[in-house]
Amino acid sequence: MAKIKFHKVAAVIVLLATSAWIATGEFASVGSASAEAEQKREEAQDAPARKVELKTVQVAVPPRLQHARTIRVSGYTAPDKKSVLAARSSGIVEELTVEKGQRVSEGEIILKLQTEGKESALASAQQVLAQREAEATAAERLSKSGNIARLQLDAARSALASARSAVEAAQADLDRVVVKAPFSGLIDSVPVEKGSSIMQGSEIATLLKLDPILAIGEVSERDLGTIKPGDRARIRLVDGRDLDGVIRYVSREASPQTRTFQVEVAIENEAGSIPAGMTAEISILSERVETVALPRSVVTLSNEGDLGIRVVGDDDTVSFYPIDIVDDTPGALYLAGIPENARVIVAGQDLVRDGEKVHPVDADPELIRKLAGSLSDQAVQ
Repeated sequence: MAKIKFHKVAAVIVLLATSAWIATGEFASVGSASAEAEQKREEAQDAPARKVELKTVQVAVPPRLQHARTIRVSGYTAPDKKSVLAARSSGIVEELTVEKGQRVSEGEIILKLQTEGKESALASAQQVLAQREAEATAAERLSKSGNIARLQLDAARSALASARSAVEAAQADLDRVVVKAPFSGLIDSVPVEKGSSIMQGSEIATLLKLDPILAIGEVSERDLGTIKPGDRARIRLVDGRDLDGVIRYVSREASPQTRTFQVEVAIENEAGSIPAGMTAEISILSERVETVALPRSVVTLSNEGDLGIRVVGDDDTVSFYPIDIVDDTPGALYLAGIPENARVIVAGQDLVRDGEKVHPVDADPELIRKLAGSLSDQAVQ
């Protein structure tokens, strides 16, 4: 039998050893194990830095102030009183003492018709009355002495009463030829002329009382409970004038078409410079409540979809507070329900969550005032 050569034996041994090593799979983990160990070392070094890294937000404590909610409605101006004066009798216009635009006082004569015998009728009735009074006096005296029957006394008294009634009728008929102003005001129109013939009931003048003048608008059912007579209001006319007024009347019956309630605001108009029928924007100031003024950008939503703001507590933890919008003005939102001295997040509120710790940085003290608009007309507490 031939001898097995040494190198062949060595080759077989190396082959068997290599096969056994490959079968264990250790060759595939050598590089990856090294890389994994290196990654673990880097993560361990970076872990402390990540633990102390907090989001930075800007916070500010908004000023607290007393604010009256403003209810804005469209309306128009109207006279305090308006009367269309009419002729109380037919006849010819003898005197017309007024013209359009003239101011008159209560009781002043506006128009007088020709009397056409009415004065004579009154004088005749007065003469008859004087005669009946003398007859009644004589009848009373004779009745006391028993020289006249009871029926004759009653007839004298009846004649006296009829004469008095005739005088009153004649006086009333004469008075109807004169038309007087029922209140002080401004003559707005005069559709008749001196010398013209008019019928009873014909329009002769329109009288307006413009002091005070009214701004009339309508408020919704939701706003009705927040206003009352005596509340202040501001009126902006279409020509740009701003006026102050006081609510004089709030209707207690809604319009069946719009379900709104009429409101009348009285405005001083002594000079008569405000005409009736002008378009007006009425801003009604309701009762003052404590609020804070914040820009709209500060308001955000909770996870449940509620409208509110986020604040930072003493432990730098974020909390969400729902808000009550008292008023929405062009300059700011006036909100209630915000805790006193709360640090409101004014930048970054949408990037943090409730319960998250943050790094708060005080914003510019004037930031809220600038964003929320001028607060000079409010009483800051």
